[in-house]
Amino acid sequence: MNKNINSFEDLNPEFFIDAVEVSLGIRMTGLAIPLTSYINRVYELQAMDGRRFVTKFYRPGRWSKEALIDEHNFVLDCKEAEIPVIAPLVLKTGKTLGEINGIYFAIFPKRLGRFFEICSDEDWKRIGNILGRLHTVGACRKGNARIKHSPMSSTLDEIDFLKDGMFVSSRYSSEFESLTNEILSTIGDLFEDTEYIRTHGDCHCGNILHRPGEGIMLIDFDDMMTAPPVQDMWLLLPDYAPNSKKELKLIVNGYTQFRDFDISSLKLIEPLRMMRLLYFLAWCAKQEKDLKFRSNFPNWGTDSFWREEIGDLRKQLDIIKQNI
Repeated sequence: MNKNINSFEDLNPEFFIDAVEVSLGIRMTGLAIPLTSYINRVYELQAMDGRRFVTKFYRPGRWSKEALIDEHNFVLDCKEAEIPVIAPLVLKTGKTLGEINGIYFAIFPKRLGRFFEICSDEDWKRIGNILGRLHTVGACRKGNARIKHSPMSSTLDEIDFLKDGMFVSSRYSSEFESLTNEILSTIGDLFEDTEYIRTHGDCHCGNILHRPGEGIMLIDFDDMMTAPPVQDMWLLLPDYAPNSKKELKLIVNGYTQFRDFDISSLKLIEPLRMMRLLYFLAWCAKQEKDLKFRSNFPNWGTDSFWREEIGDLRKQLDIIKQNI
């Protein structure tokens, strides 16, 4: 294998092809199609026998080895329970997680499908069905190396990261600090006595495939987290929670065919939306030196950027206060 790779930025198609050939013990063609990913390096490859694979090299420093194993274990648990997912392949090492030059990677079978479009009441119930099954598996064991998505742990860490790293422009740093203090004091207590289980973490329609004749399939567990079950519901909604009561009722109806659901946890949806806004800001800060990120977010870090983001945070806080 070509191991003359000194950094994550040096990864190239030849390296991906070599990695798959060695790890699976099969011959590959020269086909290498880059797939969209802001964080990882992902390529679609083809074997000489025509099979297609997706290989993912995980960006160093984002997840620990233990956290990546948690992700793989969750997907493998789902596969064993016959929940439609795309599980990582077992490599010649007998493991699903490979490592080259300190960079972790996984190989997945390519599965065709189109992004799921929710067009009917029955579709919302189908979403509830698969989430109920997913969370039944998610509750069966812990994912201790993964983020616990709560205001006073993950969100507080993200706020501190932004403040300590002085990522907020000086013009808005004081306002950001006072606003985030108010946010934490408002939503922190809402998560007390809440169930925390393994969740997909980023469950939106772009991570659900529809396969004709087979149904819907959950993909991309990269943001798997320990969170309240409702985390996997709210990203699917067409509007804020107060305006999505019908859709939530249908999801819960489908969900409870497989697992009990705490209706009171619906009050966490708008706080979770707030937490995602702060998560996104911290994510941006961690990527700011990446050339690809800078080209996609040229306005990042400017006064105008922070004015708009603080306005969005304040608007979301007002919505939360109106509904608690």
